[in-house]
Amino acid sequence: MLKPAADPHCQPFVLETPVSTSLHFSFASIQSRMDASRPDALELDYTALMMGFLLFQAAPKRIGMIGLGGGSLAKFCARHLPASHIEVAEINPHVIALRERFNVPADGPRFQVHCVDGADFVQRAVGCFDVLMVDGFDLGGTPPALCSQRFYDDCFDALQEQGLLVLNLHSGHIDYALHLARLRQRFADQLLRIGLEASGNSIVLACRGDLLARLRGSLLRRPPDFNEQAWLELLPAFERVRAAWLKWQADSDQ
Repeated sequence: MLKPAADPHCQPFVLETPVSTSLHFSFASIQSRMDASRPDALELDYTALMMGFLLFQAAPKRIGMIGLGGGSLAKFCARHLPASHIEVAEINPHVIALRERFNVPADGPRFQVHCVDGADFVQRAVGCFDVLMVDGFDLGGTPPALCSQRFYDDCFDALQEQGLLVLNLHSGHIDYALHLARLRQRFADQLLRIGLEASGNSIVLACRGDLLARLRGSLLRRPPDFNEQAWLELLPAFERVRAAWLKWQADSDQ
């Protein structure tokens, strides 16, 4: 009698309290957290930093995401960027099965979640995205397929001209410097890093083009059709992005 094949995917679990719902692969870390009173809000600091792409790409037509988790970024973009078409790649069907518990929208004309390997997703998406967000983790951290040179090359090819790749990396990872070197091999010096010392998250914005270098004027100007309260909640993170950008500009001018 043949034994069923072992499930290759981590089985996540959910912890619920009266005020929040959180997604975990282990008790050691939180993958995603949702405020019960504001299910579309960004609860974890690094997610607000990832939204820093809005300072450079205020109205992306197409957004790609790798990693659904509890859907924080997907829900936020779906609500506050109604003109954007959003596609999410999530390899773990157990994570997708929890989407209703985290109020992730149903699939529709401008929002889809695909159960697919993120590396395959970007390889097939040549020239598709104005913004590509990569926040794919499992029990062991960032999967090797999502930080290889081939993957970063495919991410570059999946972007429109002046498109932005937004990555959540961990500065404490043994191969963190190698990951940055691989990004530089494809994106050259068009890399902006913003670190979160407390958590070890390192958010990297990489541009296909010279948008980061050409940008001038106020980075903190709210797009006229973006919700004012949501923008105010993002401002502390955006101030960090702006400070990192000013330092990057100064270093580039030397």
